[in-house]
Amino acid sequence: MSDWVLKYADARGEIHQQVAQATTEQEVRERFAQQGYLIYSIRPRRIARGLATEVSLLGRRKKLNLEKFLIFNQQFVTLIRAGLPILKGLDLLADRLTDPKLGVHVKAVRDEVRKGTLLSEAFRMQGVFPKIYVTSVMAGEKSGSLAEVLDRYITYQKLSLAVRKKILVSLLYPSVLIFLVLCLIVFLVTFVVPNFAQLYSSMSAKLPAITQILIAVGTTARNYVLVFFAALVGGIFLFTMWSRKESAREKLDAVKMRTPVLGDIWLKYQVAQFSRVLSTLLTGGIPLVQGLETAADSLGTALLRRTLEKAGKMVREGQALSGSLTSTGIFPPLAIDMIEVGESTGALPVMLTSVAEFYEDDVSTKMTAALSLIEPAIMIFMGIFVAFVLIALYMPIFSLADTIH
Repeated sequence: MSDWVLKYADARGEIHQQVAQATTEQEVRERFAQQGYLIYSIRPRRIARGLATEVSLLGRRKKLNLEKFLIFNQQFVTLIRAGLPILKGLDLLADRLTDPKLGVHVKAVRDEVRKGTLLSEAFRMQGVFPKIYVTSVMAGEKSGSLAEVLDRYITYQKLSLAVRKKILVSLLYPSVLIFLVLCLIVFLVTFVVPNFAQLYSSMSAKLPAITQILIAVGTTARNYVLVFFAALVGGIFLFTMWSRKESAREKLDAVKMRTPVLGDIWLKYQVAQFSRVLSTLLTGGIPLVQGLETAADSLGTALLRRTLEKAGKMVREGQALSGSLTSTGIFPPLAIDMIEVGESTGALPVMLTSVAEFYEDDVSTKMTAALSLIEPAIMIFMGIFVAFVLIALYMPIFSLADTIH
């Protein structure tokens, strides 16, 4: 007899997790299915512990290359629509994937399916595939429309990647500009200023207070530049280790939310992502409670994930989704109003898609506006700093010139 970790939903939609003893996974599945339970996942207890250990040691699960994973799904759907059995499709794709990391996991999925494991369970056992994907595959298996469900996931993934790329491209120029500005500041302070200090020291010139302060800073920075660099690297390393803790991530999320301008943009982006995921799951036939759980796990923010877990508990107790999100005090009122309309009209998935589209456009607009202000601010700061350095360094030369005349 072996121990199996079982996750299932009862007739009221409440999700449970327990350990069951059986000889095989199929025995556990049949036993609970006969009792009328909807089974989400079954996995050996030792695998569950292994995954938990991997997550705790590394701080987070390994991530897939989402673009190559998207290509895999497009090819997979094409083979299914062509009438090929799932196992044959996995056989064809496993040896032809250009991403070796993804290929290893697809081969493992193929091997599990060959043993008789359900496709969704085989994907889940790898511990690297997005939960929304595993849940969507499970819905496709139960409804007999796997190709249609995967099509919806592909559409979601394309939109999600497009929004993410748009934001990253918008941040590229300011990031490069800030890096160059920092390099210029370091060059001026650690190289130019100390050279002027040697010049004035040889001339025994009387220096103004502003020049003395700048030279003191530059000389100190040059003497301890390696110490500063080591401290910076050490600080980044310690911060990275600390930020992997769940409590630390929640604190960082709270700081992000309170950040002027950028905090509002960050929150609306997360709301758009949540709405897009939940809409995709509901359209694929996933129950609301399980959809909320999956959508919460799909977000990369610990604070919103914990908030959505509380909202999911309230929905499980019979409250409306809009009311549950209102009680969190985080979601924007407009999003809640739109979700309430969707609930009252029976068109919640469509309304969630509208919420996602609205906030994605809003994020794009506000990002453009914020960056259009950040770039001039960086240039103004750099101009003021360079002017300060030039004035402080050349003031003694002007004084010497006046003395000579």
